[in-house]
Amino acid sequence: MKKNYLALPLLAALGATGLAACSDPETASPAPTSSAPDFAIESIEVNEEIAKLVPEGIKERNELRNGASTDYAPAEFRDSDGRTPIGYDIDITKALARVMGLEDGTTEHAEFPTIIPALGTKFDVGISSFTITGERLEQVNMISYVQVGSSYAVKTGNPKKFDPNNACGSTIGVQTGTYQHDYANELSKKCEADGKPAIEVMPHDLNTDAITKLVGEQYDAVLSDSTVTGYAISRTNGEIEQVGEIIESEPQGVAVAKEDTALAEAIQKAMQYLMDEGYLDKILAQYGAEDAGLKTAELNPGK
Repeated sequence: MKKNYLALPLLAALGATGLAACSDPETASPAPTSSAPDFAIESIEVNEEIAKLVPEGIKERNELRNGASTDYAPAEFRDSDGRTPIGYDIDITKALARVMGLEDGTTEHAEFPTIIPALGTKFDVGISSFTITGERLEQVNMISYVQVGSSYAVKTGNPKKFDPNNACGSTIGVQTGTYQHDYANELSKKCEADGKPAIEVMPHDLNTDAITKLVGEQYDAVLSDSTVTGYAISRTNGEIEQVGEIIESEPQGVAVAKEDTALAEAIQKAMQYLMDEGYLDKILAQYGAEDAGLKTAELNPGK
């Protein structure tokens, strides 16, 4: 649910290079390893009926342009070269383009808060862990494809004795503009309304910077998407762990400009095709996120 939200630069390495890499936004994390076999997106064939729905301007360009904040592994981050976007959202963009008969689906990094305003001009879609919210549905069309919750990470052993069921008075790191950012702020207000100490919410452009502070015991906890927490745990060599249950599980969606109803319909049908044919699950499985996949691609769910 990174993004209710949110916004963010690149993912720093959290792996064998150790914590020092966390503070270096130019150092990218290697792709996650998985027991799932590699899936060749090139094997996906064009669906001619769906291809007919693609707006002419995109057909002429022969490219589906995605904006993503490439700092949120395993959904969207950067390869070891520090430049190439990778992750399941990047692969899904390419897969949608294949179904729609386009030559390529490309992803360009953008700060999270800048993606939605750029839809319909710089970007055709925003596939960047956007949580579907009522506020967002007033701004853009959204097509659901995965469901992700939030979870707290603490330094292994929980030396700060953080209680996920009573976070009042604690210091919590979040990524700027994310669902978790909003959630933590609302939780803090509730603490104050109940006569308890407020939460000190510490926003960062990079989730990895928050994790670095957590490992250094400057924060009590970091609140992130459950998939992001799991990936961060796997990359910090046992330095952090999840505490408490997954909370506030919500669907995430592909964002399309509000006025671009034709593209929204094409994306919805293409995403449903990926689901029906098992392609979405295969893509997610390569990043250990197969359990997150939905079975129905809804256009503007809840409206």
